[in-house]
Order: sequence, then C-alpha cells, then structure tokens
Amino acid sequence: MDTLTSRQRAHLRKLAHHLKPIVLVGGDGVTTAVLSSVEEAFNTRELIKVKLQESAPLHVKDAAGELSTGVHGAHSVQTIGRTVVLYRPHPETPEIRLDRKSTRLNSSHQIIS
Repeated sequence: MDTLTSRQRAHLRKLAHHLKPIVLVGGDGVTTAVLSSVEEAFNTRELIKVKLQESAPLHVKDAAGELSTGVHGAHSVQTIGRTVVLYRPHPETPEIRLDRKSTRLNSSHQIIS
C-alpha cells in the first residue's frame, strides 16, 4: 500500500481514538532508539500513538514524517497536538482491514464493501 485514502485515514483515526501513546519522543528527537521502539511496538499491533514531549526539538508534523520514513511500511495517519498516530499493516495477518476501493458507510455507519 503506497498511500492511504482519506476514508481509510478516517477509519484509522476512529480506531485510534481510544489508544494511549506507547512511545515517547524526548529532547533528543527521533533517534535510532525511538525508531527501534516504534518497530518493536509494530510487532504486536498495527496502530500506535507516539507522544512528543515538551522538550522534543521537532514540530509534530516533522516528527511524523521522520517516523513514517524511518520505519519501513509505516504511514502517518494523524497528528493532533503533540501526538502522532502511525499505522503499519501486519505483513502476514493484518487485523485492520482497509478496502482498496473507496469505503462506503451505510446508514448505521458500518463499513460495507
């Protein structure tokens, strides 16, 4: 998957709403240690939140770009405040199903194909 459509992003934002940040970016910015922590987090989940602390030298959008390019297959879904939502599908058994075609919502707001 090269890019996410706006409907796919909306679906992922909805799924990420209740998540808590599991990786913190500190005063050193996006380091190899942060990237390896994100990689490790993607071993057990497909959708994660990363929080930039006040001491982080980067703007949140710059950090989102560095994280999504630094982690193979990761996509930046959303930035809100000092939080970044990242998505990477599991290579063998993806749990989050994103339709390749445009996703439609029925009247009860359930995704249909």
